Amino acid sequence: MTISHLWQAAASYSARAHEHQRRHDGVTPFASHPARVAMTVACVFGVTDEVVLAAALLHDVIEDCHVDYDALNEQFGPDVADLVVCLTKDKRLIEAERERAYDRQLAAGPWEARLIKLADVYDNLADSRGSESRRAKLDKVRRALTLAANDPELAEARRIVSEYAASVEKTLATAAR
Repeated sequence: MTISHLWQAAASYSARAHEHQRRHDGVTPFASHPARVAMTVACVFGVTDEVVLAAALLHDVIEDCHVDYDALNEQFGPDVADLVVCLTKDKRLIEAERERAYDRQLAAGPWEARLIKLADVYDNLADSRGSESRRAKLDKVRRALTLAANDPELAEARRIVSEYAASVEKTLATAAR
């Protein structure tokens, strides 16, 4: 596969892998989420590297679909597959340990994985409805921002996500009064 077609192939693969899944509202096709994450990486954060865009489109396929590393490696190569694995939680672990292990995994991985994670939490916050859901999403945003704190490559993405989170927190505080 030529590099110029990598993200298009990843978009198709992701849509097929998530075909029958829905977002938490039970209506929105799940495939809209990885598409928005990739759009956030490119349009909001300004990163157009096709490997990163492909990984953003595929970031949930191992965790949520019947896809494994080998399938991604064969289809998209080790650079994409390695980023997706870095963004995949180990569901064999109990939740508390799973989250700690996931944070360690992201911290040890390449900055591009943390960039995709910032786009992921940005989109999940934007897509959340209701105060409780938004507060829970804000906790995940804070974790992602902490993990990205020492990456100079992520300074602009961190600023954007921080400002958005602050505006959501302000809205929640105003609504609570």
